[in-house]
Amino acid sequence: MSVNKSEVQVMDNPVTAEDIREAAKTVQEAAIHSPLLKDEVLSRRYECNVYLKREDLQPVRSFKIRGAYNLIKNLKEEDREKGVVCASAGNHAQGVAFSCHKLGIKGRIFMPTTTPRQKISQVSFFGGEWVDVVITGDSFDESYQEARKACDEEGMTFVHPFDDRRTIAGQGTIGKEIMDDMDEPISHVFMSVGGGGLSAGVGTYVKDQSPDTSIIGVEPAGASSMKASLKQGEVVTLESISKFVDGASVAKVGDITFRIAQQLMDDVVSVPEGKVCTTILSLYNENAIIAEPAGAMPVTALDFYREEIKGKNIVCVISGGNNDISRMQEMKERSMIYEGLKHYFIVNFPQRAGALREFMLNVPGETDDITRFEYTKKNNREKGPVLVGIELKHYDDYAGLIQRMEENGFTYTELNKDQELFNLLV
Repeated sequence: MSVNKSEVQVMDNPVTAEDIREAAKTVQEAAIHSPLLKDEVLSRRYECNVYLKREDLQPVRSFKIRGAYNLIKNLKEEDREKGVVCASAGNHAQGVAFSCHKLGIKGRIFMPTTTPRQKISQVSFFGGEWVDVVITGDSFDESYQEARKACDEEGMTFVHPFDDRRTIAGQGTIGKEIMDDMDEPISHVFMSVGGGGLSAGVGTYVKDQSPDTSIIGVEPAGASSMKASLKQGEVVTLESISKFVDGASVAKVGDITFRIAQQLMDDVVSVPEGKVCTTILSLYNENAIIAEPAGAMPVTALDFYREEIKGKNIVCVISGGNNDISRMQEMKERSMIYEGLKHYFIVNFPQRAGALREFMLNVPGETDDITRFEYTKKNNREKGPVLVGIELKHYDDYAGLIQRMEENGFTYTELNKDQELFNLLV
């Protein structure tokens, strides 16, 4: 969707380019000036110059260290002594933990019980003796409520992951580095949008230096809260979201970040989670870049702008690289399903002898691979439906597979096209 700025009431931006320049002096104490590298593979694929801003190379492997450190460093002395609090299941928690350790400030980090052990360990590692990790609640919202309660009861400062001027200014230092490092004019900057802190900060600085540069926000299709809010003209809360892109799955964007997006965001695109998985695998195989889902989304969006970006200079912010290796098989599966190479069926076998043999001989093509075969009724294998997973070599092989199934008298339900059944059985 394109943002119609003629319908937006222009307000003063609560964060300025000068705020970001000041933040840069602070942020450099904790974050590296991350590389801005031209990617030859992507440049050739899209017939333009694609530059990747490698925030996955930060000490905590994400951009979140910038905003967290800038906010905490700028606290008054009496607030520092009381300590800080945050609620997070991922990158923000690591950024806060790192900042507390470096500045010698006590921190308490609330994380939901669903947080992977690896992320909890990382937070403890970065925070050391300066940070207490509190595991509470079955969701982020419950952890958030506990964190806010601690602030109210003990006077501790809440370190907001996106909706705070200091956080936004800290994230905006990425924009300053991009503009400092690029000699040529930039046509588009693509970056992921969760709560909106990254796009608000980077957009503020880039637009100040280069008003003609398009700021493109990228959201997961299952959690497009910024897109919905801009369309509605006010901050809206999504009733439900997909949490797969955990670094950008937010039901409600920030009030401050929304105001800035109204003024500066040129477009917001929603990308399917399966397509993001394809990008993650491609970045790893072709560029040796380990990107988390939120970090890969900007590159995923290039397909939607293929014609518009030809011959131009493009920047994609790889916002993080905290990708749990145990998720790679799931990502491969999601990618293949999105690309039309993996299909799941509930197959009803005809009630005749040799039906199973007929299926195996006559239905799969020469290059098709049966990856799953499971009776859904363990006590009646002769009559029970069967869950069958089939992997294709080419997208175009699908039509032939369906034709052979029907010609041989096999009735079926395709789970890929029934999300509720798919989630239940696969």
